[in-house]
Amino acid sequence: MTVTAAEPHRLKKMAYGHKTPHQARQRATIVLLAARGRSNSRIAVETRLHVDTVRTWRGRFAKGGLPALVDGKRSGRPPRFTPMQVAEAKSLACQLPAETGVPLSRWSCPELAAELTARGITGSISASTVRRWLRQDALKPWQYRSWIFIRDPNFHAKAKRVLDLYARTHEGDPLGEDEYVVSSDEKTSVQARCRCHPTLAPGRARAMRVNHEYGRGGALAYLAAYDVHRAKVFRRCEATTGIVPFMALVEQVMTQEPYASARRVF
Repeated sequence: MTVTAAEPHRLKKMAYGHKTPHQARQRATIVLLAARGRSNSRIAVETRLHVDTVRTWRGRFAKGGLPALVDGKRSGRPPRFTPMQVAEAKSLACQLPAETGVPLSRWSCPELAAELTARGITGSISASTVRRWLRQDALKPWQYRSWIFIRDPNFHAKAKRVLDLYARTHEGDPLGEDEYVVSSDEKTSVQARCRCHPTLAPGRARAMRVNHEYGRGGALAYLAAYDVHRAKVFRRCEATTGIVPFMALVEQVMTQEPYASARRVF
């Protein structure tokens, strides 16, 4: 076996490198020991490998040099599914179940796997295989995002007026320093609850303790008004909603400065 002048340095890097894979380190060690005149049996003892293993890698290096120490390409397990079957599975995932006559609102990987088998697109297939195919294309048919159809024919004009106010503009003119925009809303049926026992403060090696029992105080409505440009919130709780509670919120806002003396409040 012949070792060229440049190969010992590379073999030593492979044999003693900290990041070298274990198998590559063993093969480089076999070649280095062989270059020093060791016999196959002695190399097997020193490396604790079988003599057939030493003979194999010593012979491969003698025939092909350093490139021969790398594992050859293997055919691997033949694929079970064709590219056409994968494409049909992804196409099915992009369809709504209702369009295919399946009584589901959204696809799941087990349901997709069952549907592929039922249609004869594939044979027996696991949900994990379907999940892997969809992950490669970033498809997640089981997720959804809700949205609303715009039904008002005058939506554009109404939205423009509100958005212009948020941008401090009204009918093409900029708002003055004494003009304000307040946005209000309400949240109904907020449960008013009170704990039956006091909460205990945290202590040394002890988390805060909260008793799970509570008394019901009925449902309240939470009304809030937000000054869009000054980031100020006004709020109140009422027993119910309606024009009377809303006007109480309006009075709460409009009796305070700077709104009470403002030129206009939208």
